[in-house]
This record gives sequence, structure tokens and C-alpha cells, in this order.
Amino acid sequence: MTETRIDLILKNSKYFAYLFENSKREQDRPFCKHDWQHMRDVARIAYILALEKGFFFAKDIIYAAGLLHDIGRWKEYDSGEDHALTSAHLARELLVGANYSDEEIKTIVQAIKEHRKGGANASILGQILCRADDLARPCLDCKARTSCYKINTMETAKHYLLY
Repeated sequence: MTETRIDLILKNSKYFAYLFENSKREQDRPFCKHDWQHMRDVARIAYILALEKGFFFAKDIIYAAGLLHDIGRWKEYDSGEDHALTSAHLARELLVGANYSDEEIKTIVQAIKEHRKGGANASILGQILCRADDLARPCLDCKARTSCYKINTMETAKHYLLY
């Protein structure tokens, strides 16, 4: 069986080292975590959103963006630097090691940089990643929702389910 590019990302020891750094910083965090489950949820939701909107991106482009979008979150805890920019920087090496082309890396890294704000000026993949990031939050079932600073802006906090 041939390894896919996603397999190569997931087999890179740095990937799970970054997630481990996130988990150490978020050990006592009552809010959403930036862990493997979140990364996987964002990747899956982003892929569904792209399909629903008729945007064609290769599945492994979308999944790479989703799986890598928050890998630098720990640096924001340590130094205050924007984790979207840090994650984009850290993702580049993992993408090169997984045999993505320069153009694909540019597309994925740009989307990761844009995932916090989205908006009309963001790339299509950046907009998709931003919405997927929000939709991956389990606000309806969150035990910390009464103290969450984002609760009033989160689509998943509404009293209806998305379908």
C-alpha cells in the first residue's frame, strides 16, 4: 500500500510533538482544546463544506489545512504571537516532507494564516477553514459555555442543529 501525503504528515514526529505542546498548555483550559480531535473535526467539516459549496480542492489539500491549522497554538500561549501565522510557518516543513508542491503549499499555508478571521478578503480555502473551525466547536454541549468569551458569536451555540 502506498502512503498518502496525509499519512506522511501524520507519521512526522513533529506533528504530534506540536499537538503535545498544545495539550500541555491546555491541560487546565476549560474551553475548547486544540487537539487531534479538533484538527480532525475541522478537516472533515472543511471537506464537507467545500463539497456542498461546489469548490473543488483535492481532499488531501483540505485535510492538510484542517489537520495543521492550529499546530502552533502553544506558541501563542508562550509568547502571544498569532497562532495562525505560527501554524502556517510550522506547517510548511511538514508539507514539504509530505511531498506537496510549492503551489499546494502556498494554498494551504495561506488558508492556515486566514483561518481565524475568514472574511471576503480571504482565499476560498481560508474562508472554508475559518467556518469549519467554528463549526467544529461543541458549544451546545460545552460545560464552560457560561464563561466562554466566544459563546455569543458561535454558530454552534444556537439552539438548532446544522444539517
